[in-house]
Amino acid sequence: MKHTLYREQQLHCDIQTAWDFFSSPMNLPEITPTDMAFTVLTDYKAEKIFVGMIIDYTVSPLLGIPLKWKTRITEVMPNKSFTDFQEKGPYKLWNHHHEFIANEKGVLMKDTVDYQLPLGVLGTIAHSLFLRKKLEGIFNYRYHVLEKKFNQVNQ
Repeated sequence: MKHTLYREQQLHCDIQTAWDFFSSPMNLPEITPTDMAFTVLTDYKAEKIFVGMIIDYTVSPLLGIPLKWKTRITEVMPNKSFTDFQEKGPYKLWNHHHEFIANEKGVLMKDTVDYQLPLGVLGTIAHSLFLRKKLEGIFNYRYHVLEKKFNQVNQ
């Protein structure tokens, strides 16, 4: 069964600042809960995001068990949006669309994640019991980190 997670967040920064931060895979560990041991293996420190970019990670989403995760950037519209698609990893499907809309307050960031778990009925049960909450918790963590990073009154 395919699921969708949608989030939006107002960031009090300019579009270039938002784009530079989110389009760099090297910033992902900063917005991922530390207990997930998220590590970017591919070194893209100086490279701008591009269609076809492959990013390798390790992540430990459950019980500290490390998993390899490989994503490919499938779409880039500079300062507007990009999409990453899981090539290999814990999901049967993972397609994450990031959108950035400049407005009078800064930037409205939108995330739409279409995902599907493996294992058929067992995946559906696991999603209902704990995986949906785990994924929501990851995005809640991200929300709070971004509030501190971009929306503090006295930065």
